[in-house]
Amino acid sequence: MEKFAFVIHPISAKRDISRKFPFAKALPESWIEFALRYKSPMEVSHITGLKSIAGPEAEGWLVGCPLSPKLMLSLPIEEVWKKILATVKLAEDHGAKIVGLGAFTSVVGDGGVTVAKHSNIAVTTGNSYTIATAIEGSLKGAEMMGIDPSAAHVAVVGATGSIGKTCAQVLAKTAGSITLVGRVKDRLEDIAKQISTDAKGTVGSTIDVESGIKDADIVVTVSSAVDAIIEPQFIKSGAVVCDVARPRDVSVKVQRERDDVLIIEGGVIEPPGDVNFGFNFGFPPKTAYACMSETMMLALDGRYECFTLGKEVSVEQVEEISRIAKKHGFKLAGFRSFEKAVTEEQIAQIKKNAGRKKMI
Repeated sequence: MEKFAFVIHPISAKRDISRKFPFAKALPESWIEFALRYKSPMEVSHITGLKSIAGPEAEGWLVGCPLSPKLMLSLPIEEVWKKILATVKLAEDHGAKIVGLGAFTSVVGDGGVTVAKHSNIAVTTGNSYTIATAIEGSLKGAEMMGIDPSAAHVAVVGATGSIGKTCAQVLAKTAGSITLVGRVKDRLEDIAKQISTDAKGTVGSTIDVESGIKDADIVVTVSSAVDAIIEPQFIKSGAVVCDVARPRDVSVKVQRERDDVLIIEGGVIEPPGDVNFGFNFGFPPKTAYACMSETMMLALDGRYECFTLGKEVSVEQVEEISRIAKKHGFKLAGFRSFEKAVTEEQIAQIKKNAGRKKMI
């Protein structure tokens, strides 16, 4: 039996803590944040039933790092690393041989490099498989919306990050044109130059989210922003937006105000076997985030290594993890939007709504 663990943490301190401790709903968020800073890591659940189509089985644990994104960004980085390492040590004590870093624990500081250096077990961020599924989901969604990717204008928000840069590298090879959006102008321009060498069409860049995505047919958004950065008026009618970021980049107002755009969450995966996560993180039973799935498939493959670390992810890593996923039976589990399943009928209606708006 292979063994793994995955680190989770509260995205919204008040909302997420209230799921387990209902009395927290009555407390100010600042009080909850203060308490989290001094709380110890904890086992959240025991994961059972994971079985590869190739034969191997694995069990795992969700281990909780009690820091919100706001705390991770405001506290001294050494304090944050210490808390994450304590969570990884808890995973090790349970027998895990590899641990995945979820959400902000994978991007804070140096993308897991320091954590891995001070850990006795393998560490991965899961970003390789996150990229693979973001691309797969975006292209599949575009197909269902009647968008031809080879003629489409693609935008990647968060293009200077490890996930965004590699998404842009892959998508630029087939897209009609591509725009890179990020916060650091010089870094963006450097990446645009690198990508333009192998790009099919033009490669542009901007630090303004609205102007960067307003004409895009396909948007992949993977920023590390704490709050939503994509508003309803930013998005082109009929567009597909794949929101990989956690916390999400797309404002909840988009769900209420735009019935003519398809918003999907990247990386919703169905692992092999009769998997029970023992915890409700907003997905249907037996499905998981792509980053979590990378940890599980590496365990099933017996590859207890630091597969994805740091701020760079190569195209070769994306291709390799896709091969491992196929070998063990991991697959895209349809589409979800704002923690709810999206049916083919709903997508057809969104496509119809966009068609009507274009006729007006």
